[in-house]
Amino acid sequence: MKVLFNRHSFAATFLALILGAVFFFTGGDDIQQLNGLTMGTSYQVQIVDMPEDIATQDLAADIGELLSHLDTETFSTYASNSELSRFNQHGVNIPFIASSEMIEVLLMAQEISALSGGAFDVTVGPLVNLWGFGPDLAVFETVPTQSQIDAARTRVGFQFLRISPSNREIRKTRDMYIDLSAIAKGYAVDQLGEYLDQIGVDNYFLEIGGELKIKGSKPGGEGWVPAIEAPVDTASQVYQIFYSRGDNIAVAGSGDYRNYFEEAGQRYSHEIDPRNGRPITHSLAAAYVIDESTARADALATTYMILGPDAAEELASKQGQAVYFIYKSDSDGFEDYVSAEFGRYLGSNLQ
Repeated sequence: MKVLFNRHSFAATFLALILGAVFFFTGGDDIQQLNGLTMGTSYQVQIVDMPEDIATQDLAADIGELLSHLDTETFSTYASNSELSRFNQHGVNIPFIASSEMIEVLLMAQEISALSGGAFDVTVGPLVNLWGFGPDLAVFETVPTQSQIDAARTRVGFQFLRISPSNREIRKTRDMYIDLSAIAKGYAVDQLGEYLDQIGVDNYFLEIGGELKIKGSKPGGEGWVPAIEAPVDTASQVYQIFYSRGDNIAVAGSGDYRNYFEEAGQRYSHEIDPRNGRPITHSLAAAYVIDESTARADALATTYMILGPDAAEELASKQGQAVYFIYKSDSDGFEDYVSAEFGRYLGSNLQ
C-alpha cells in the first residue's frame, strides 16, 4: 500500500479556486503587501512607493482580476471550462482558437522542450495523472505497471503539438493532455510584473507559489533578500540566502522533496521524466534558476530536475545560466553546485 507524502490536495486546490483572489493589504508607508490565493497556492505582492494616483483597493482588484483570468479562465487543469481544459477535451487535428497568453506559454514550452531533448514536455500530463500527482488524483494500490506506463506514453510528445501564432491556432496531431503547472505560475508572475511596470511601480517583490520576480530595491536602497529552501519534507527551513543587489531578476525553483509517495521502501517523486514515463531517481534534490523571465526560470528549474546532475550542469553551462543545484550526498547530507552567474548574488548585500 502506498504511503503518501504531501500529495497535491484536492481540498486545498478546490478552496483556492472558489476563493479566487482573496487579498488584503498590509504594511506601513514604505512597503505595501498584498496577499491572496491563486493557481492552487498563495501569492504575495510587495510594493515600495505606491503610485499616488492609484487607490490600493483598485490595485488589489486589478491584480485579483488578472490572476483569476490566468488561473481559472486560462491555464487551470482543475477548472473544467478553462481554456486549457477545453483544449485538452478538443478533438485531434481540429484547429483550436487560442488566446495570446496560451500561445506565448506554449511557444516558450516548445523552445525549452527542444533545448532539453524532451526532458521538459508539457504533454506529460497523462503520466503525471497515472502516477497520481495530477488533477485526476488517480491512486493505485501499487505503482503503475509498465504496460500502463507505455499506454500513457502514447499520449505524450511535444512534437505532436502544432502552434500557429499568425492564425492564433493550436492543434494536436494525436490525443494528448497538456499540463502547464511547470510554467504557468512563472508566467503569471511575469504578467504581474508587466502590470506593475505599466502603472509606474519601480520597486517590487512578487511571488506565486515560490516563483519570484524582483525589481529595484527595498526602502533605503538595499537589495531584496530571497531565500533558498532546504530540500527536506519537514517544516520549511532556509538553506541559503542571496541578494538581488538592485537587479531586476526572476527566480524559480523545483525539487522532489515535497510531493512524493513511498511503497515498499521505494520513494517515487512527482517529477516524472517524459522520456521514460517514470519518476526521477537521481541525486539532484533541488534546482534554482535566475533568469529575466520567471516563466522561463520556472520551466528550466523543472528541466534541470528531470535531467539530473551531469546533464543539468552541462546544459546550464552552455546557456550561461545562473543556477544553484542541491544534491543528496552519500552521507545523507547535501552538496551544492553554484554557477558563476548565480554566485554573484551570494555574499554580502552590497550592490
